[in-house]
Amino acid sequence: MDRKKIILFTVSSLLVLLLGIKVPGLFDNHNPKEPPVETQNVQTIQGRVSHGETLLAIFMKHGLNMDDLYAIRDAAAKVYPLRKIHVGQPYKAMIEDQNHVNCFVYQINQDSILKIEKTATSYEARKEDIPYEKRLLSLSGEIEDNLISAIGQDREHLLLALQLSDIFAWNIDFTVDLRKNDSYRVIAEGLYLDGQFKRYGNIVAAEFVNDGQLFKAYRFEREGKTDYYDEAGKSLRRAFLKAPLNFRRISSYFSRGRLHPILKIRRPHNGIDYAAPSGTPVSALGDGKVVYAGWKGDYGRLIIIKHPNGWKTCYGHLSRISPQVKRGSTVKQGQLIGNVGSSGLATGPHLHFELRINDSAVNPLKVKIPEGWPIPATEMAVFTDFRKHMDSCFSNPQDLQKYAVKSEKSGKQPKPLL
Repeated sequence: MDRKKIILFTVSSLLVLLLGIKVPGLFDNHNPKEPPVETQNVQTIQGRVSHGETLLAIFMKHGLNMDDLYAIRDAAAKVYPLRKIHVGQPYKAMIEDQNHVNCFVYQINQDSILKIEKTATSYEARKEDIPYEKRLLSLSGEIEDNLISAIGQDREHLLLALQLSDIFAWNIDFTVDLRKNDSYRVIAEGLYLDGQFKRYGNIVAAEFVNDGQLFKAYRFEREGKTDYYDEAGKSLRRAFLKAPLNFRRISSYFSRGRLHPILKIRRPHNGIDYAAPSGTPVSALGDGKVVYAGWKGDYGRLIIIKHPNGWKTCYGHLSRISPQVKRGSTVKQGQLIGNVGSSGLATGPHLHFELRINDSAVNPLKVKIPEGWPIPATEMAVFTDFRKHMDSCFSNPQDLQKYAVKSEKSGKQPKPLL
């Protein structure tokens, strides 16, 4: 270092130490990223969105700086617009001097939060996943009346029951097939935050005994997609659902010569009638293309869907056809396509359902539904190992600790966000 630089460095250092004066260029931070603002005396406020409450109302209630309101709103606009805040959702704000907001956190849903932090010149917003700790939990029970009452009627157990019924929907109709003393065993993710249980995640494995028959399901990911498979590695997701709706009873079966309840003459009944209250949602039995959607004589409001395997499904006497269901549109298995009604020639609200193969009507209750895709041979070893682990956990629940789902934090306990 030459003499001029030594003198300049010495003078600069003395100015910084004695007067707090900084000479430009010598001590500048050349980090291209904008540094976060260091704060002192930060206070925290938190609450839940009340009915009719807006972000403006929240700022006014807590006396927060209104200039920050507009900056925070603008920063969040492209990530999650704050006009969409919902009643009951928690929020938290960290406040500096003069009620300036250093950080604002809003919980969007059960899986993610919106976090807005102050930088040197502005605010930055980002959406983050809630860092739940995942633990494997075991549940079991017997059916007395229905699946929901067997598992539990609080919100979290209700959702777990619905998830279980969706997994076995291709094998068991949980409306009419259940028998007293049927039983279930489930291994599910328990999602914890700060050591407290929050909700159930995915069902990892399940067993269900229906009328003496055992059904098994294992959650397995292949080619980036997750599905449920039986013990042989065959997908439980078949080409068609077992029924297009939740119904009270079958009021009329497939027949080649049924006595018509209104016309009082015998003629073929090419489908089955599901008795259900008017307005009951009707779902597409499988993926396909709508070839007819509208009024058709005795059928009333009718939807006909053509499926890839040459099958057609027909849904008649509807009270309503969903707006997106039009001729030429595509539908997915389980998609809502309409609602039960009594349009056309009908004695009361019910769904008339037909299944046609190569344009010939067949009995939907006697047709074998095509199976789903199996796990490829190249992945069977991995699946078999996983299946054995889950079977071991069913037999010995203490083994769950060995195969617990680890958090992304490598076992670190997540801190509460709100």
